[in-house]
Amino acid sequence: MRIVWKHFPLEMHKDAPLAHFASVAAQQQGKFWEFHDKLFANQSKIKSDDLMKYARDIGLDMNRFQADLVAPKTKAVVDADIAEAKSLGVTGTPGFFVNGRYLSGAKPFADFAQVINAELAKKNIPAPAAPAAEKKGG
Repeated sequence: MRIVWKHFPLEMHKDAPLAHFASVAAQQQGKFWEFHDKLFANQSKIKSDDLMKYARDIGLDMNRFQADLVAPKTKAVVDADIAEAKSLGVTGTPGFFVNGRYLSGAKPFADFAQVINAELAKKNIPAPAAPAAEKKGG
């Protein structure tokens, strides 16, 4: 299994593009997921000063981060992800693809398990055992 993150800042969230650019800048230093976790833990605080704090908190080289934040290649990454999402019919977040099968919106684990297990079955790969909580009915 491979997880691939794609950027799709929603137009209704005016601070979203900068947050996406910042995560690309963090990725340039190999700390995308650390930055991602900071953003998701603090979703109401994504102004420029907040993003700088998160970058410092995870130990980024601040000069490089600030340069990457405004670099044309950073915007190009986000713009390419937006274009790809739109070409696939994505109109909102979150959105997920499992082997090309689209799941729109926040979904419970069971929905993902069903799609993943169906994809595994196509390849004659046995599905993993259900988690203990699921076996007991939740």
